[in-house]
Amino acid sequence: MVAVYNKELLSWYLITLKLRDTLQPNLPKTSTSTAASAADLLLDQQPLPVLPRHQQEQDPSSRPLEVEVRNNEPDAKIVEEARSDKTPGGTGPEWVVSIRDRLDQARQDDAACPWAKLSIYRIPHYLKDGEDKAYNPQIVSLGPYHHGKRRVRSMDRHKWRSLHRVLRRTRHDITLYLGSVKELEEKARACYEGQVPNLSSNEFVEMMVLDGCFILELFRGVVEGFKELGYPRNDPIFSMRGLMHSIQRDMIMLENQIPMFILDRLLGIQLGDPDQKGLVAKLALRFFDPLMPTDEPLSKSDRSRLESLGFSAKFDPLSDYESGLHCLDVFRRSLLSSGPKPVPKNWIRRWSNTHRVADKRRQQLIHCVMELREAGIKVRKWKTDRFWDIKFKNGVLYIPRLLIHDGTRSLFLNLIAFEQSHFDCSNEITSYVVFMDNLINSPEDVAHLHYYGIIEHWLGSDGEVADLFNRLCQEVVFDINDSYLSTLSVEVNRYCDHKWNAWRASLKHTYFSNPWAIISVIAAVVLLLLTLAQTFYGVYGYYRPAGS
Repeated sequence: MVAVYNKELLSWYLITLKLRDTLQPNLPKTSTSTAASAADLLLDQQPLPVLPRHQQEQDPSSRPLEVEVRNNEPDAKIVEEARSDKTPGGTGPEWVVSIRDRLDQARQDDAACPWAKLSIYRIPHYLKDGEDKAYNPQIVSLGPYHHGKRRVRSMDRHKWRSLHRVLRRTRHDITLYLGSVKELEEKARACYEGQVPNLSSNEFVEMMVLDGCFILELFRGVVEGFKELGYPRNDPIFSMRGLMHSIQRDMIMLENQIPMFILDRLLGIQLGDPDQKGLVAKLALRFFDPLMPTDEPLSKSDRSRLESLGFSAKFDPLSDYESGLHCLDVFRRSLLSSGPKPVPKNWIRRWSNTHRVADKRRQQLIHCVMELREAGIKVRKWKTDRFWDIKFKNGVLYIPRLLIHDGTRSLFLNLIAFEQSHFDCSNEITSYVVFMDNLINSPEDVAHLHYYGIIEHWLGSDGEVADLFNRLCQEVVFDINDSYLSTLSVEVNRYCDHKWNAWRASLKHTYFSNPWAIISVIAAVVLLLLTLAQTFYGVYGYYRPAGS
């Protein structure tokens, strides 16, 4: 039952009910609707004060009148619960219903997103921050994220040309490719972050086949020769022209990837073995070789030296690539698969609190080159094909050669974004870039590294190289204690803390920096010795004359 504490309010309510029944004769008159209407009216009114029990007993007129709901007792209970939902922060039962609807939508979204299968991510907004050109393809789009955008739409006709060439060369029907990729559609969609927008099942499969065959034609053309695949020598796309470098740069971007298992299936159909794996990864590395950040050739003596240090001089970077996620993942693994990398020691992790949340303020691994030089630390070129393999021994920091070109910025940014996004991905590339960012603060640092052959670049000036590294990790956050270079950094910083090393370095830089300075120092020392000898003999002769 519903308790009403105001007789006048009840009278107005009954009059309102009578008017409504008169104006709406078709409305069913049930006790349930009456109770609900009563609840709605009461919820819209301000709460009325309730007299204490002892005042109600003294004043019978103040006792509440009771309106019973006899036919439907559960509905009356619901009305009481609805009245209790009238909270200052809400708007009534509709507010609760809307929250439940949102929770139900969240449950559906959670069930529809298989997070464990994600591998192709959208770039986080905090990383983009004005770097759209480094993350967004400028010539060719692959996959759904940039599909159909105006700036890359002109490449679609060349994609259709490549598909036509594949079908004509293999004498296959297009339904063979569509049907095979259709079987992998659900698995492929799960690789992309969020729901793939505005693409039906047929459109998605068509896009996978079209983009996948285009990629394979480029891979095979670079390795086997475009002429062997039937393309003319002056083809605007499928030829070794200057545009190929821009296409390579677009194809290595994180948002511009096709799942590797789709490419494996398409190439397998062309070769007559749909279940083959690993061949696409090998073709991809040959195709992306110009983007490698180092091209340091190793002689036999260099390989022997690496073997003596415990590294394998001859290795197959694709031995474990059958599980590659996409071309960017394959490229990254090829950079890091050339040997073991040191890991932070346990005592360093315990001392530095391993479970600390990543903090932008805690990314200073090491001092810059000029400061290290003042502390007595030398930097020298370390001849190896592993650009991340940095060593420190006896006050010398050995750094491998790094080649910087116009695509290096985009390459490192997308590698860092992948490491920041993918849960099962380590942070070696990020650690290396942060380390180099610490080393390089000014054009003088770049000039010093360039003098010793550590940095080679095709940019306009040393200042552009310094700016490149200083902006690569502007918004990147990670814990330096999870870096494979943390142990080395501790050793370098410990060396810098010894003042004797700094004094010795200062003496060397001041008086032994060049041959003329060395000659001047030697002359000054000889002159000082002669002066002391002259003074000694003068004093000695005064106190001990020759005749005495």
